[in-house]
Amino acid sequence: MNAGRPREFDIDQALERALGVFWQRGYEGTSMADLTEALGITRASLYAAFGNKEGLFRRVMDCYEARAGGYRKAAEAAPTALEAVRLLLNGPVELHGNRHNPPGCLGVQGALACGVESEAVRNDLAARRGRGEAAIKNRLRRAAKEGDLATDEDPADLARYLSALIYGMAVLSAGGATRKQLQGVADVALRHWPKPDAKR
Repeated sequence: MNAGRPREFDIDQALERALGVFWQRGYEGTSMADLTEALGITRASLYAAFGNKEGLFRRVMDCYEARAGGYRKAAEAAPTALEAVRLLLNGPVELHGNRHNPPGCLGVQGALACGVESEAVRNDLAARRGRGEAAIKNRLRRAAKEGDLATDEDPADLARYLSALIYGMAVLSAGGATRKQLQGVADVALRHWPKPDAKR
């Protein structure tokens, strides 16, 4: 029987290769044949390790967020709201301006053209984006309590605005925007970031 045989491939290496395929082609644009060829494993081995294509994609997204989303963690710990925002805007510039990475964002590209049969994947990606926005909102709420945010600004609105910029830069990158152009978007947003009320 083959059920008890040890896996003949490295899980981390398989996830790395699958990440590259999904990032380039999106979830629906990636076939099982694409994955087995890129990973160098059989379909049975893929199912045994990850359950199915959706299970593999979720594992890949976890890896992607841990690596590519490092700037978000840094922003949560930033000493000021302005520094947090700088990290949140320059992070995508670094990520999408790196020519060694496929264009666009895996979380955005993965959701494109997801039909009814891929609704669970689309919902998972939407939930991940929602958690990212919530983390930004919490950081800005903290800034408001600390007097580090203008009193007439709504942290929730600003969090949506920043999320729109972050994912918007990913879409621009997928459309061919250069690192310089992405940096220009970040710079404009930073120049217009609302300053906290003057200290009394």
